Amino acid sequence: MGYEYTGDAHLELVTAYEADESPFPTDDSRVYPCREFLRDEPLLLKQLLFPRCWNGTDLVDDTAETRRHLTALGTCIRKGITAYSSRDADDLTGVVDGILDRLPEIRRTLKKDVEAAYKGDPAAKSYCEIIRSYPGFHAILTHRVAHRLYEADHVKYARELAEYSKVETGIDIHPGATIGDHFFIDHGTGVVIGETATVGDWVRIYQNVTLGALHFEEEEGEEHMLAKDYKRHPDIGDHVVIGAGSNVLGPVDVGDHVSIGANSWVTDDVPNDTSVFISDHPEQERKPNK
Repeated sequence: MGYEYTGDAHLELVTAYEADESPFPTDDSRVYPCREFLRDEPLLLKQLLFPRCWNGTDLVDDTAETRRHLTALGTCIRKGITAYSSRDADDLTGVVDGILDRLPEIRRTLKKDVEAAYKGDPAAKSYCEIIRSYPGFHAILTHRVAHRLYEADHVKYARELAEYSKVETGIDIHPGATIGDHFFIDHGTGVVIGETATVGDWVRIYQNVTLGALHFEEEEGEEHMLAKDYKRHPDIGDHVVIGAGSNVLGPVDVGDHVSIGANSWVTDDVPNDTSVFISDHPEQERKPNK
């Protein structure tokens, strides 16, 4: 039996499209260059969440077309979770409906992420530029959907989506990571955020940052087996900036209003209203090449 979306998200999404105001795109006449996708979920997600930026303007005032897109996306999601489940596909329809029902909420959160990127990057010229071109935004868009799948205990398919996003963006966010509002990754290449990490609101991260584990526990009684399902990654507070090349490792707490300078190595708690930076940089020498 094929999947058909029967919820009300299409009605809420179309209402949300109509309510969009500048600086979010509001021009329905623009046609952007095609970008090919090797799987169907990314383009369907982007068209449903920001139709004007992804040549999906037929969704903007058409609830039936929006519902057809939701059905197409739901078909992909059900196929994905069925592949890893012992349950029959028809039994998973309610799970798929629950994920799609949350798309209006996810869209509202993503609009906050666009705002954070625009305010946090002097090079940003428009919201549409961010939505179409910023790898950090593409990564968080996929993550916010993958995280809902992770919460619904469909971890393997969620990981599949996250890994596809990593190939596209160079940013590795485990779907288990909990990330707050107004999140912005600038440049992004080489960013890694681990499964048990939490990130607060208004956090800005630059390229080659790791929110990772410091060491791993071994599973008792199992040779060469690392333990699973325990806290390994940091908790980042609100209004935090983490500079390029920094590593925040282990289950440490980084407070609110913290600035971590480039190439820092953080393995201890950082209190609120603190700057962390390397005070003694290695001396550089120069000599003529001829």
